[in-house]
Amino acid sequence: MADTAPKTQGPVRNIKAGDFVIIPFASSDGTCDFCHEGLQTACVHGGFFGNAGLNGAQAEALRIPLADGTLYPLAAPQDDALTASLLSLSDVMGTGHHAAVTARVGPGKRVAVVGDGAVGLCGVIAARRLGAEQIVIMGRYPDRLALAREFGATNVVSERGEEAIERVRELTGGFGVHAVLECVGSDQSMATALGIVRPGGTIGRVGVPHYEVIEGAQPTFYKNVTVSGGPAPVRAYIDELLPDVVEGRIQPGRVFDRNVGLEKVPDGYRAMDARESIKVMVTP
Repeated sequence: MADTAPKTQGPVRNIKAGDFVIIPFASSDGTCDFCHEGLQTACVHGGFFGNAGLNGAQAEALRIPLADGTLYPLAAPQDDALTASLLSLSDVMGTGHHAAVTARVGPGKRVAVVGDGAVGLCGVIAARRLGAEQIVIMGRYPDRLALAREFGATNVVSERGEEAIERVRELTGGFGVHAVLECVGSDQSMATALGIVRPGGTIGRVGVPHYEVIEGAQPTFYKNVTVSGGPAPVRAYIDELLPDVVEGRIQPGRVFDRNVGLEKVPDGYRAMDARESIKVMVTP
C-alpha cells in the first residue's frame, strides 16, 4: 500500500544555492509509486503551487516543497531564447507533449489541435516531433496560426462549431483524425473534439475543464474512442524533451511574446485575456 502520510521535509541534498533550475508547476517527492510511474502530478506527498499551479510561482521568492524531487537543475543558458524554451518545459511544452502522448500521436497519424494558445502551439511542436503526418491547427488568430505553421501545422481551420467539424472531416477524407489534442477546456472545444475524432481514435485533453460532464460522450462507446489526458506530469518529460530544446531542434520558447516585471503581472494577464499576447514571461 502506498504511503500517504505527510512526508517529513528533510535536508535538500541535490540542489544548491545558485543552481539554475526548471520548476514544474507541481511538487513531487520523486520516490512514491506515482513518481516512479512518471505521474508526478499524482504524487502522494506533492501538490500544486498556488491555484492549481497557475500563479503560485509568480513572486519574489518561493518555497519549494520536496525540492530534490521537484526541481530539475541544469547548466545556466547563455541566451534569452534558450531561457524561454527551458521555461516552457515547466508547463506549456510539457503540457502540449502530454496531450500528444495521451492522444497516442505517432508516425503517420492525422492530428488535430484544438486551441491556438501556448499549449496548443506546443502541441503542434509535440505532434510533429512524434511523427504525425498531418497536423490541423484549429484557431482564429492570424499571428498564432502563422506560428503554428512554422512549428509544423499542415492545415489551418478557423471555423467554429459544426463548420469546423465539417472542415476537418473534409481534410481527412471524411473520417476525422486519429488524435485530438484538446487544449482549451470549454464545452465547445470538447464538442469539437468529439466531432472530429475518427473511430478508434483518442482525445488527449489538457485544457482545464470548465464543464461538469462531457456532453454528447455516448458515441465514444460505439466508435471505440478513448478520452484521456489531465494535468501534465511535466517533470517526467524533461529528460526526453531537453536535448531537442538545447540543440535547437524545437523552440517552444517562441510562444513567449512579451516580458513583464513582477509589478506588471496584471498587465500581462490583461494582454493574454485580450489575445494581445500568446504567453507572457515574468522576469526580475
